Amino acid sequence: MKYQVIDSHCHLDFPKFNKDQAEVIERANEAGVIKMINSGVDYKTNRTSLELAKKYPQIHATLGLSPHMAADADQEQIKQVLNQIERNTDKIIGIGEAGLDHYYCKTEKGKEKQIAAFKQVVELADKYNKPLVIHAREAEDLALELSKHLKTVVFHCYGGSLETMKNIIDAGHFVSVPTLVCFSENHKEIADHLPLENMLIETDSPYLSPRKGRNEPSFVLDSVPVIATLKQIEESEIAQATVQNTRRVFDI
Repeated sequence: MKYQVIDSHCHLDFPKFNKDQAEVIERANEAGVIKMINSGVDYKTNRTSLELAKKYPQIHATLGLSPHMAADADQEQIKQVLNQIERNTDKIIGIGEAGLDHYYCKTEKGKEKQIAAFKQVVELADKYNKPLVIHAREAEDLALELSKHLKTVVFHCYGGSLETMKNIIDAGHFVSVPTLVCFSENHKEIADHLPLENMLIETDSPYLSPRKGRNEPSFVLDSVPVIATLKQIEESEIAQATVQNTRRVFDI
């Protein structure tokens, strides 16, 4: 094992891991992934994230309300998830993923619903002093505007502009580089310009695999040499810095 890393964002409770979840976690452990942060997106995955965190000491949960859910849900469903997050704040290391996705959501009504739900999640993060994990797509500026006053924010799987990223960093917040960096020129540019002290790394498993097929937490190691080459520093320095940053952000 060359160095240890943390996968700061994954979804090990998603159906793609139904058959071999325990083996996937074991592979991550063996590869040097010392912590995995499992993010809920709705009522069901929030519950399964809590169950995973209870079962495995190296897995921590964040509970969220994804913009995809927010656009489609009714007020009662939104309230149910917000109450669920609030009931479990003592068991989680952060709130999210939550945010705005105007790439998938094209209707004004859907966008308004996303914004209204996101504002409520931001209030919870503020009230309980928890880091907020943001999913923002084609709405990064607005997501930052609504959350920058919080103590700690992580823009997970960030794919926005360098200008907005600079504003995120100037506000003292963090950006998580996904395994997409292994093949996406846009994410390479982001990683290149992102200061090491504001960087986390993630897989977003089971999505965005740097290899063929399903992504998994052990693949987070694939991104380390790519980022090290971009920044012209040692791989171990990337690993060490991102571990320290993730520990600081989530207090783990």
